[in-house]
Amino acid sequence: MGANLNKKKEVPQSAVASAARNFAILALVAAAFAGAWYLGRMHAQGRVDHFAQCLTDKGTVMYGLFWCPHCEEQKKAFRASFRKVNYIECGTSDHKEEARCIQDHVTNFPTWQFANGERHEGELSFEDLAAKTGCSLR
Repeated sequence: MGANLNKKKEVPQSAVASAARNFAILALVAAAFAGAWYLGRMHAQGRVDHFAQCLTDKGTVMYGLFWCPHCEEQKKAFRASFRKVNYIECGTSDHKEEARCIQDHVTNFPTWQFANGERHEGELSFEDLAAKTGCSLR
């Protein structure tokens, strides 16, 4: 009398329903966290968009070079909002903007030029940019 290996073990319906319910709860919790993360990110991006636009509206200009690691770090801080920063690329292959960089006597990168004529060479934090321009990171 051997054991019958072909006989299927039946799982109670309550166990199946419980597993499905647990899975649904887990999926809802994960979706809630993902939604909160996304909304938080969009809110933060909106604040940086506003800040970058304010810098441009206040006459602030960033001079940089595409191959400059400090310029790259400064751009990364703004993420997608960097498109709103008034940026002059001093290392283009067509030399289009290079003449402006020479004319403006920019030799170190990045260089931030402010409407009041003040200039800062090197990276600046958002807090420093806010203090120099009056723009806020609301």
